[in-house]
Amino acid sequence: MRSVGVEEELLLVDPDSGEPRAVAGTVLALEDLARGDDPELEKELQREQLETATRPTKDMTDLAAEVRRRRATAVERAGAVGAAVAALATSPLPVDPSLSAGRRYRRVAEEFGLTAQEQLTCGCHVHVSVESDEEGVAVLDRIRPWLAPLLALSANSPFWQGHDSGYSSYRSQVWGRWPSAGPVEVFGGPERYHAHVRQLLDTRTLLDKGMIYFDARLSRNYPTVEIRVSDVCLDPDDTVLVAALARGLVDTAARDWRAGRPPEPVSVGLLRLASWRASRSGVTDGLVHPLEWTPAPAETVVRALVDHVRDALADSGDLALVEESLARLFARGGGADLQRAALARTGELPSVVKEAVERTAS
Repeated sequence: MRSVGVEEELLLVDPDSGEPRAVAGTVLALEDLARGDDPELEKELQREQLETATRPTKDMTDLAAEVRRRRATAVERAGAVGAAVAALATSPLPVDPSLSAGRRYRRVAEEFGLTAQEQLTCGCHVHVSVESDEEGVAVLDRIRPWLAPLLALSANSPFWQGHDSGYSSYRSQVWGRWPSAGPVEVFGGPERYHAHVRQLLDTRTLLDKGMIYFDARLSRNYPTVEIRVSDVCLDPDDTVLVAALARGLVDTAARDWRAGRPPEPVSVGLLRLASWRASRSGVTDGLVHPLEWTPAPAETVVRALVDHVRDALADSGDLALVEESLARLFARGGGADLQRAALARTGELPSVVKEAVERTAS
């Protein structure tokens, strides 16, 4: 069974006003004192956010406990400096982000201007183990059509600079400004994948391999495929759902590769369109069906995803978890729906943040 690990980017906010607070440096100093050489929290591009990372595990129950424990650590460290933590993919309230310290981040700001300056977004990255680069690229080639539904399920960023963006995942729209972000073509093997990465770096547009921002990529540091398309999820149960489906996609793709079944030759343009639709709709409106490439209700598309990975989910023991988690998600709505419902109920964006703080720690 493949191991899975999750990285979550979390927003640091004022517990009273809900406004983002640039206190990551202070929080991480406390983490360094507490954890030494094994920190559970790391810095991100902006000082208003933190990143957590679980240990790799093969059991989704263990992963759920790890996600909650990492969130609890972030809540505790932030609370020590008078801040709170919210699993929001964008800030509902207006913010002028503050770049984290360090030479690399300064270079990012100098090179990318307003794209870097405004980039206060929080994603969820799922790492799934693979046996080799050959298997990893075969997986990347075959999961391409199914990444947009993952984005729809995780969509958790309807607000931007104090306004409703009209999107369920506006994070993905902001993230798409980076030059290497988004879907990629079929590579056919690790040689072409690595050659493509080298060509991108040879343009001197990207600073380094860390800026290979594909929707899914080979990890630089681990023997994993890293699926990066999702918003950070408001509810930790949704994080585990995305992780279980991601492992199911990797397993299914690897089996298809070994069976000699080729990847679907879907164009990057069509994948980008499907991703835009997922960003706009979330789970409340129509999506693009990954098999038929026609409009379909979100539940129909998600059901097609589950059917696609059903055998892998059954073999890993995750099928019941996925079915139950999806039933809850569609009954209550996704993160974007919960945020909009909180605004409709209270009439105040600070209340949206306060409710998110409570859900983050649940």
